[in-house]
Amino acid sequence: MTGRHSVEKIGGTSMAATATLFDNVLIAGRSGANLYHRIFVVSAYGGMTDLLLENKKSDAPGVYGRFVAQEDDGGWREAIEIVRSAMHERNAAMFARPESRAEADAFVDQRIAAVAACLDDLARLRSHGRFCVKEQLTTARELLAGIGEAHSAHSTSLLLRDRDVNARFVDLTLWNQDDLGSLDARIEQAFAAIDLSTALPVVTGYAGCEGGMVRRYARGYTEMTFSRIAVLTGAREAIIHKEFHLSSADPKLVGEGKARKIGRTNYDVADQLANLGMEAIHPGAGRGLRQSGIPLRVRNTFDREDAGTLVTGDYVSDVPRVEIVTGLRQMQALQFFEQDMVGVKGYDAAILDALTRHKLWIVSKSSNANTITHYLSASAAAVNAAVAELQDRYPDASITAQPVAMVSVIGSDIARPGLVPDALRALDEAGVPMIAMQHQIRNVDVQFLVAPRDFEVAVRALHKALVEDGALVEDGAISAEDRRAA
Repeated sequence: MTGRHSVEKIGGTSMAATATLFDNVLIAGRSGANLYHRIFVVSAYGGMTDLLLENKKSDAPGVYGRFVAQEDDGGWREAIEIVRSAMHERNAAMFARPESRAEADAFVDQRIAAVAACLDDLARLRSHGRFCVKEQLTTARELLAGIGEAHSAHSTSLLLRDRDVNARFVDLTLWNQDDLGSLDARIEQAFAAIDLSTALPVVTGYAGCEGGMVRRYARGYTEMTFSRIAVLTGAREAIIHKEFHLSSADPKLVGEGKARKIGRTNYDVADQLANLGMEAIHPGAGRGLRQSGIPLRVRNTFDREDAGTLVTGDYVSDVPRVEIVTGLRQMQALQFFEQDMVGVKGYDAAILDALTRHKLWIVSKSSNANTITHYLSASAAAVNAAVAELQDRYPDASITAQPVAMVSVIGSDIARPGLVPDALRALDEAGVPMIAMQHQIRNVDVQFLVAPRDFEVAVRALHKALVEDGALVEDGAISAEDRRAA
């Protein structure tokens, strides 16, 4: 590999905006040799993985959810036909050339038929009560997930070839192979014979490998594939194309003209965003890029001329400042109080074990002599199950859970004098009582815990005080309002 190339990941919403994607990203005015030295890793078209697995937001079951529920055959079969129809409709909207559309439809039909046959076999086994198929259900989930990325990568390759681009469909899904090696080995094998100066690889964001991508990384698997390809091929830059800029706050909350594009930041900030569930980059994916010294750029698919936000390992803003105000609207604060905890070890480990068993995401924690509090991104029901388990083990402890919201102010260096007093003053003037606060020595973030009903007001108040009124505008991080005026 030459190291001249970029590796670029396209999210599902951007994939669904096909015409804009070609105009702003895939072609974007390039011709000839300028089309190459790029690798594209694609997500499934927006909404497709929801139909295959389950809806990411509402948990409404897709093919997998209905199969696991052990409905009659009509349930999951109906769901998989919905997927087929959705993919055919997507193809019909994209392809002008009938032969290419027919090829794309045939590819979809082949993949769906193969996976449906596997589900048929598994359903027959499951009908005999003496067979345990739990492990096979996990495999079925992996197979279903891969269909979405296979469809989008195959169709994108066809569309590029229709435009006389030498696109190469790189299928990492391993849908019809039994030998599952490591993710790295799979990538190295796939790229061994590809000349990036004359071919444009379009790669499935899902990769079939040992351990299972969905099992290990949930819905963040496309970013792991993207990251490992960038590292293993020695990319000069990794780029993520999203439907929005990486901004100082959600424009829907603070106003389009008030949110600012960040412009420059570092991987510490990206990690804080990932911890809050924000879609910047999966923490595992960011770790690989950071360790390899590969810069990450987050670009807005719908803003062709804007360079986006550059994330590097060594960046620190010239003047301490807040870069982003964000957080979680719905959390649970699990508080463990035990008078006899003072000087006694083991309580913290036991609590962590229980939270791990219940698969609860820990956003932050605090402790003093006799109290340990975990702030969890989880439902009340899930947290209550952990509370009940801990109460059985420690009957004399007072263990409670309450809903909270977290608003976090984040930056590569927020060590400016008066930041916390300014923030507290802004919350007080906005009428937002603070439940708790976390401030780390590293000076990357400060977390404010408030009531869920106060979340939006708190975001607006802190953004106005720390970004709009007191921000240093640098590195091109100007507001949409200022950009229009310019």
